[in-house]
Amino acid sequence: MTTLWDPITVGNVHLNHRLAMAPMTRSRAQADGTPGELTAEYYAQRASLGLIITEGVQPSDDGQGYINTPGIYTDAHVAGWQPVTDAIHSAGGAVFLQLMHVGRMSHPDNTPHHRTPVAPSAIAPGLAMFTAKGMQDAPTPRALTVTEIQSTVQDFRTAAAAAIRAGADGVEIHAANGYLLHQFFAPNANERTDEYGGSVENRARFALEVAAAVVEEIGAERTGIRISPAAKIGGLNEGPGSADLYRHLVRELAPLNLAYVHLMHSGDEELLRDIRRIWPNALLVLRPGRARADLAKDVEAGLADIAPIGSWALANPDVVERLRTGADFNEGDRTTFYGGGAAVNPDSPPVHPAAVG
Repeated sequence: MTTLWDPITVGNVHLNHRLAMAPMTRSRAQADGTPGELTAEYYAQRASLGLIITEGVQPSDDGQGYINTPGIYTDAHVAGWQPVTDAIHSAGGAVFLQLMHVGRMSHPDNTPHHRTPVAPSAIAPGLAMFTAKGMQDAPTPRALTVTEIQSTVQDFRTAAAAAIRAGADGVEIHAANGYLLHQFFAPNANERTDEYGGSVENRARFALEVAAAVVEEIGAERTGIRISPAAKIGGLNEGPGSADLYRHLVRELAPLNLAYVHLMHSGDEELLRDIRRIWPNALLVLRPGRARADLAKDVEAGLADIAPIGSWALANPDVVERLRTGADFNEGDRTTFYGGGAAVNPDSPPVHPAAVG
């Protein structure tokens, strides 16, 4: 039986155990998207988790949704991430930057160009966003043209290359949690009648094009992708039959030979088993709200290769040692999960219900 403490190779990264750090938005970057001065220390403190998947990092101005989230599309961003990746490597960890384009989950006040958010269709999420002026309704987005979709694919490609220049071991494409690629999957956000809407194949097309472009740019062994089937986040409702889209998506991703698929699991056990069967490489499975006693179950059952850890790692930088020894966890204070102060969990209002998990 495989255990949490068995080594594994993911892409070209060798890991000493089956834990990883899940991506968690912190909103601690500088105004221009350059990582803040505390970022290197923050991630290095948690490098014992082995595979560090960073907070979502926008690939363009359009990709930003929240205040003070980092980017990876300018020379300043690359320079800002270099000491972060160096610190993680020096502490024995590996790091994949999560490329996160939020699509309609944005507000003009939160972006550098102050433009209307973009999405598959001009449908508002029906949710409020935290801004410098307080909570404001997310506006109705502008539907991307086909030409703009192709340009966005190139934004992901460029950001992936920048991440490697900054010293990252790879990138994770964010196709989950209510953000742009996930929005294309959901019929209540995607009413397109062109090649990016309607059928399962069309709604999955954009994500597959992004994955192919990133693989072509930096290599399959440096590329992962995150999905969250049936997760009703960001106003999305994928509706009945959504599992078929994910079966198709994973089946089409398999020939690309990505390093991993990262599944945020919402309870469809049959779909999990199908993805496990279809997917040839590492599978990361995060079950939000799981008990500590259940952490190893998917790995031990062969349903997952890695069990990522989210908010436990915020209050417990030494979470790996605590798990090994059975030591108690510190309790995290969710009111302090976001912001730019000097504390480990600085005080700021929550920006998204799924940002930390």
